Amino acid sequence: MFRKMDLLLLGTAMGLTLFGLAMIASVSVFKSYQITQHMVDIGTLALPSNSFFLKRSAFHVLVSIVVMLITASIPYHLWERYAKVLFLITIAMLIAVLLPGLRNTYGTASSWLILGPISFQPSEFLKITLVFYLAVWLQKREQLINTFKEGFLPFVTLLLLSTFVVAIEPDLGGFLVLSAIATTMFFIAGGNILHLFAGGAIAGVVGLPVILSKQYVRDRFTAWLSPGDPRISETIGFQIKQALIAIGSGGPFGVGYGKSIQKFGYLPEVQADMVFAAMGEELGFFRLLIVLTMYGILIVRGYKIAREAPDRFGFLVAAGITSWIAFQSMINMGINLSLLPLTGLTLPFISYGGSSLVATLAGVGILLNISTYSTEGSLSARRPKRVLKFA
Repeated sequence: MFRKMDLLLLGTAMGLTLFGLAMIASVSVFKSYQITQHMVDIGTLALPSNSFFLKRSAFHVLVSIVVMLITASIPYHLWERYAKVLFLITIAMLIAVLLPGLRNTYGTASSWLILGPISFQPSEFLKITLVFYLAVWLQKREQLINTFKEGFLPFVTLLLLSTFVVAIEPDLGGFLVLSAIATTMFFIAGGNILHLFAGGAIAGVVGLPVILSKQYVRDRFTAWLSPGDPRISETIGFQIKQALIAIGSGGPFGVGYGKSIQKFGYLPEVQADMVFAAMGEELGFFRLLIVLTMYGILIVRGYKIAREAPDRFGFLVAAGITSWIAFQSMINMGINLSLLPLTGLTLPFISYGGSSLVATLAGVGILLNISTYSTEGSLSARRPKRVLKFA
C-alpha cells in the first residue's frame, strides 16, 4: 500500500501542517497569555502561559494525523456506499447547530455544535461529505448530466440544500467554499456551462440575502468596498487594515520568525483567519513563496491523482477534495490581501482550528488511498459518455 502511495503529497501535507504548528507557536503568544491570565483571575488556572493555543494545536495535529492514517487505510469505494448517509448526517448536524443548548458561539457566528465535552464545526465535515455525495450522484447521471430534468434540477437542489444550511448560521466562508466545490465538480463531470452559472446564481440569490441580513456581515462588505475611508478603517475595517499593515511590514524577507508586532493585540484572530497576514509579516514575500509553492505542489498532485484514478468515482472524489483545498486556500489568502470581504475561513493546514484540520487531513488521507489504486492512462476510460438530450 505505502509503496504505491503518493509520498510527495503526504510529505507536502505534513510539511504544511507542521509549519502551521510552528506559526501558531509564534503568533499566538499574546492571545494565549491573555486567555490564561483570565483563567488565573477566575481561579481555574495557577499560572498564565504563552502556549495555550500551541498545546491545543499540537493535540489537533495528533488527532488529525491519526484520522488521516485511518482514511488512507480505508478503501475509497467504501465512501461510495455510505455517501448519502454521511451527507444527511452532516446536514442534520448543521440544523442542530441552530438549536439552543446544542450550539456554541464564537465571535459573531454560531457554527459550533456541542456534543458532551466536544465542540466542532459540522460545516467543515460537510465539505467532504458533499464531495462524496456529489461524486455518487454525478457518476449515476453520467449520460444525462447535460439535460435540464436529470442534470440541472437535481444539481440546483443539492447546491441549495448544502449552501443554505450554512448561510443561516451565517457562514459566508463556508457558503463560498461549498458553492465552489459543487460547481467545480459539476463542471468537470461534464455539466452544461449555462446550467452551472444558473445554479450558482440561484444559490447566490437565495443564500446571500440570508447572510447579509446580519449587520456585521454588511459591515464587512462596506469595509471591503471602501478601504480608503479612514472612518471605516478605524472601526469596521480595522481587522483588514491591520492585516495589510502586517503584510506590508514584512517586505521581501520579513521581520523574522517570532518578531511580529501585529500579533500583540493589533491583528484580531491572528492565529486563525488572519494567520496568512502574520506569515507575511514574519517571513516576507520570498519566504512566503516557498509556502505557496507547497500549496501548488499539493494541488497539482491532487489533480494528478484524480487524472490517474481507476474509476469515475475516484476521479470525482479526488478532484472534489483537491478543489476544496485549492479554493479555500485562495479565498483565505484573498481575504487577508483585501481582495475579498472578510469571512471566518481558515487557511488549510496552517490556521488554528481542530475541525478544519481534522477534515482537511481526512481528505488528504482519502487522496492517498486513491493514489494507491492509480493507473496511468486511465483518463480516457472515464470520459463521460454523453447523451444529447434537451428536455
